[in-house]
Amino acid sequence: MSDTQVPVAQAVTVSLKDLENGNVSFDALTAAFGPSSLGIMIVKDLPEKFIKLRAQVLSNSSYLAALPPAELETLESPESKYLVGWSCGKETLKSGHYDTHKGSYYVNCAFYQDASLNNAPADNFPDFPQYTAPNIWPDAGKLPGFRGGVQELCSLIIDTATLVARACDRFAEKEIDGYEAGYLQRVVRGSLTTKARLLHYFPSGGEDEGSNGDADDDDWCATHVDHGCLTGLTSAMFLDEEASPPSLPSLATDVLPELSSSPDPAAGLYIRSRTGQIVKVNIPKDCLAFQTGEALQIITKGKFRAVPHFVKGARTGTGQIARNTLAVFTQPNLGEEVDDGVTFAEFARGVVQKTY
Repeated sequence: MSDTQVPVAQAVTVSLKDLENGNVSFDALTAAFGPSSLGIMIVKDLPEKFIKLRAQVLSNSSYLAALPPAELETLESPESKYLVGWSCGKETLKSGHYDTHKGSYYVNCAFYQDASLNNAPADNFPDFPQYTAPNIWPDAGKLPGFRGGVQELCSLIIDTATLVARACDRFAEKEIDGYEAGYLQRVVRGSLTTKARLLHYFPSGGEDEGSNGDADDDDWCATHVDHGCLTGLTSAMFLDEEASPPSLPSLATDVLPELSSSPDPAAGLYIRSRTGQIVKVNIPKDCLAFQTGEALQIITKGKFRAVPHFVKGARTGTGQIARNTLAVFTQPNLGEEVDDGVTFAEFARGVVQKTY
């Protein structure tokens, strides 16, 4: 597909102030998350610190991935099925092959509830380490500010997700018989199992192996739906790692020079619409996006729908173009019932077994 043929969709955009004041209309929520929607909403007018935090955390994704393999191995958590700490080549793609296109760094966000918590309590779930294993943090001497930056940016994203959830509750309380008042906001705000994923998509250096150039070529991240409630996403940071190699930072404020845009206009986040059309969605650098997951679809009895999406790699033929981003999956606590007689732990266990 040529650059001029890349289909780009305009996502519903709301201001943080409107979320805070409860001024997001039901029409806007339906357009963003409803049965005919793209399942995504963009939030603008974020706190001033967001820009700095995004640059710091996404730069750290490249710094982390550039660590020697032996050091990265110390950040792995086999007991959690590699869903805590560093993970690369552990997830299977639709082809059945292991995904080596990207590296992931997973963090359990229980710290949002209590700064002293490094994981969700294992009470009643001793056999679910994917959510209860403790976080593994890089050496602060080598990656200064890594932990603090991740925790602060994740907390900002969860704060914003809580406001999106409150808007969804207002809609659901009116449109769904028997819906518990304030349910989604309570789930998002009170979760000990919300999980963050800091992503580093490795440079391909040109045409990706096996690529056919089609619009739905999900070479960097296979088509999937998230299984939580609301997924908060930063815009992607594109970096030329040949021009600016990610050597270890000396200060937490050291950030890598970000390209003004992707050198390949076709690269980025794609959504499969309800009609089966493949469209690209761009997230502005100063905004956050929120996507719907399977748990939210179940909770809202299908009023809001999970969105199938994937990531398409950058093909430039020159340079070493990497793509970094952060996703925060707001999820119910493990014992929370998301459907009649089905807890989130039971629901999530099946998803994890299929994917990892």
